[in-house]
Amino acid sequence: MEEILQKAISQLDPKAKKSGLKKSVKYLIDNEVAILFTGRGATRANVDTETDLTVKASSKTFAKLLDGNLNSTMAFMTGKIKIEGDMGLAMKLDKILS
Repeated sequence: MEEILQKAISQLDPKAKKSGLKKSVKYLIDNEVAILFTGRGATRANVDTETDLTVKASSKTFAKLLDGNLNSTMAFMTGKIKIEGDMGLAMKLDKILS
C-alpha cells in the first residue's frame, strides 16, 4: 500500500500544482489511505478529511488508474470507483489528470 501511495503522490503532485484547481479532491484507497489533491499539490491526508469530492477505489484499481491501464470514466461506469460530492468536479477531473 505504501508503494502505491508514494507513486500516487509523486505522479499527482505536479499535475495538482499545474491544475489551478480551486477545490479539494480526496482519493480514498481501500478505505484506509487518503491522498488530498488541490491546486497546491498532492499529499497524504487523514481518511476523515472533508473535501469537495471523494473518489473511492481499491488499491488494485487505483494502481491501474495510475499506470494508465484503466480509464477513470470506465472505472466509474463499471462500479470500480465510487464518487461522493461535487459531480461537476468529478467530470473535470479526468481532463485535469490526463
